[in-house]
Amino acid sequence: MSGSDVKKPEKREEFVRMLMEAVRKEVEARSLLRGKPTKPTISGTAKILNIHRDTLYTWLREFDVDFKEASEKLSVTSLPEAAEVSRKYAYFIGEALVGEGNEVAHIDLLIGDKEGPVGEAFATGLSNLSMGHTPLLAVIRPNLPPKPHTLLVPKVTVKNLKDANKIFGPAQAAVAKAVADAVEEGIIPKDKVDDWVIVCSVFAHPQASDYRKIYHYNYSATKLALKRALAKYPPLEKVFYDKDRARHPIMGFRVPRLWRPPYLQIALDIPDLERTKRVIAQIPRSDRIILEVGTPLIKRYGTRVISELREVARDIFFVADLKTLDVGKVEVDLAYDETADAVVAAGLAPVETLNAFIYEAKKLGIYAVIDMLNVENHIKKLKMLKEFPDVIILHRGIDQETGRTLGLERIQELRQAFKDKRFLIAVAGGIVPETAKEALEKGANIIIVGRYVTQSRDIERAIRDFLELTPEMREDVDLFRVHVE
Repeated sequence: MSGSDVKKPEKREEFVRMLMEAVRKEVEARSLLRGKPTKPTISGTAKILNIHRDTLYTWLREFDVDFKEASEKLSVTSLPEAAEVSRKYAYFIGEALVGEGNEVAHIDLLIGDKEGPVGEAFATGLSNLSMGHTPLLAVIRPNLPPKPHTLLVPKVTVKNLKDANKIFGPAQAAVAKAVADAVEEGIIPKDKVDDWVIVCSVFAHPQASDYRKIYHYNYSATKLALKRALAKYPPLEKVFYDKDRARHPIMGFRVPRLWRPPYLQIALDIPDLERTKRVIAQIPRSDRIILEVGTPLIKRYGTRVISELREVARDIFFVADLKTLDVGKVEVDLAYDETADAVVAAGLAPVETLNAFIYEAKKLGIYAVIDMLNVENHIKKLKMLKEFPDVIILHRGIDQETGRTLGLERIQELRQAFKDKRFLIAVAGGIVPETAKEALEKGANIIIVGRYVTQSRDIERAIRDFLELTPEMREDVDLFRVHVE
């Protein structure tokens, strides 16, 4: 800009007033985009004033105004926070995947006010072209764009005219028609069509060839994404409900979390990899089952055995029973690198080791488990820790199994002592169905079973002895998984 169409202020007071107003507008806009208060710039303020930055520099010198000093007078604390600024503008986000094969459509979109961040993204996208991802306006046919005006941005690099024709043809028409129909059907308010704009990111597979399907799927995906955006989909409850049930179609496997106890944890302690794989092959499918890669198995094969077992149990939650006593961070990393979902440290380890162990596990996003085998005062030891573990194991060792008393009273002791903490309690050591049922009734979340299952002649039957103990155990979570998209 030359600034020739902007009248130069005559007096210093007039210039300062004009400058401060421009600074305020720039800071509000930048704070909104960044999500936090931010400082003004010469270039940004000049843009608000509709003059070149060199012109602003000249005026600052002529009127003897220090830009930094002037902008600091507009205290950042006096400006609206980004969240407050955002209330001035509509800003909705939508996503949808529809179809199958190479013609599958995946739409990501923003819809909101021209004067807000969506409008700025629209203008920036339309005026900043990039090779292979050239944005274009959606049109129902040449010379007929829908309202709100919609900017279509290709996700996949357009390498040739064949690719371009898919975007400038069926995809462009589908997005435009979906927007127009969304207005007609009341999904988009009619009184907002001149105030709002849409930025729509479109996927077009290089090997897609059926124009009818490209149109068909992109139309449906765009309309669905608009509905979801304006309904503020998904509700948080749905995110929590589905996050541990969902299987991403391209990834091909689920990553379970311990979100709905009780669970049956099968301890794979046999130090024989092939025999362990045969045991896993006989385990019935159930979301209630998690697998423990036992200490003897890890000692023989190393933590790499976890990855090897993944080959035969892709969707199962794996616990690496390292019984860490030293170098807590290092051992967590070893298990994590082999895709363990949880790792176990010995409660007898020094507090410093346990603190490092728990910190590293939580940093990496896997479960920190503390095994209280031979720890005399569980509560005292746990109170010494900086962070609380995700799972506590009340454990009687194999060499100590002389009866069926498991110290189950400690379950409620732990609950009472740590009411403000969120954690699971597991019980282990010579567990049979009778003691397992008692433990569950007293509040255990995880039943850890070893030899009763792994040394059984009928492994599936042995497991079902536990899965049928209580109504909760019988309720296989997978039976309630409903695909609604």
